Amino acid sequence: MSYLTLQQVALGYGNAKTAVQGLDLDVARGELISLLGPSGCGKTTTMRAIAGLIELRAGSITLDGRDISRLPPNKRDIGLVFQSYALFPHLNVFDNVAFGLRLRKVPAAELRQRVEKVIAAVGLSGFEARLPAQMSGGQQQRVALARAIVIEPKLLLLDEPLSNLDAKLRVQMRAELRRIQRELGITMLYVTHDQDEALAMSDRIVVMNAGKIEQLDTPERLFNAPHTRFVANFMGFENLFDYRDGALHGQHGSLPCPGLPAGTACAGWRVQQVQVGSGSYRGRVLSRGFLGESVEYLLQTALGEVRGMAPAAQALAREGDDVAFQLPLEQALTLQA
Repeated sequence: MSYLTLQQVALGYGNAKTAVQGLDLDVARGELISLLGPSGCGKTTTMRAIAGLIELRAGSITLDGRDISRLPPNKRDIGLVFQSYALFPHLNVFDNVAFGLRLRKVPAAELRQRVEKVIAAVGLSGFEARLPAQMSGGQQQRVALARAIVIEPKLLLLDEPLSNLDAKLRVQMRAELRRIQRELGITMLYVTHDQDEALAMSDRIVVMNAGKIEQLDTPERLFNAPHTRFVANFMGFENLFDYRDGALHGQHGSLPCPGLPAGTACAGWRVQQVQVGSGSYRGRVLSRGFLGESVEYLLQTALGEVRGMAPAAQALAREGDDVAFQLPLEQALTLQA
């Protein structure tokens, strides 16, 4: 049974054209759903509408059996965590976390118990007296998360909450967020443009494009079986080409590629699937990038630009060199017309 339901939601800003049109979404209780897509696709607009920060142009939003479409933000029982932590700089950790409970006039004993419990849940026990300026970015992010969940919201919305952290800390924090979400059973909607983040954390992922849902699926199915060319490209199939009459067709020409399934309209390969250094096709090296155990190449080919890789120990080609490459049929993603 759906816990959060968006039905035929349309959204926009001022007199501008509609940013989100006809959006339908059902989220189960305790589920973590990521809204994934490029800038301008409508994911943050959708989240802000759920929070009550944008009025609906059409449609409805229901949370736990109650229509919240016209309720003000403070009546929706929703927690928010933004990209900027928005902590009160003059308040210590305990008082930052307790702020929402004090507004709700929670009794002192209950307040202390709930604040201490959630501070422990985010791994900050012993930091209660610290000011935000005395903490790292990751610790501040945990305080922001604790402040949002201590009020025990029916829904937690997070908008790019890890984008200000360095790469290593982002990986640690997404694992921590997932752990907390599972332990507390929070229903969570997570906005991100980072596909790795969405894949690692989500029960299901909504890929958005131009204000509409392109695909809603589990991380595994989305990664291995994208339904559209847009989703395929966004999920790492950067080498995408039209297919007809037994040949691949690109910007500048075509290459024979017999053997793909009948009805294939488009075929694609991830960068790491394209083998550079051997194969039946030829291309000229436009650029190369050393990645440690491998080297990534950008090739100019009869199809246009193709991205591929070779093991670092075998990667001898330089910019301007003519090299062989292969598009392995058995690894091709095929999309029907």
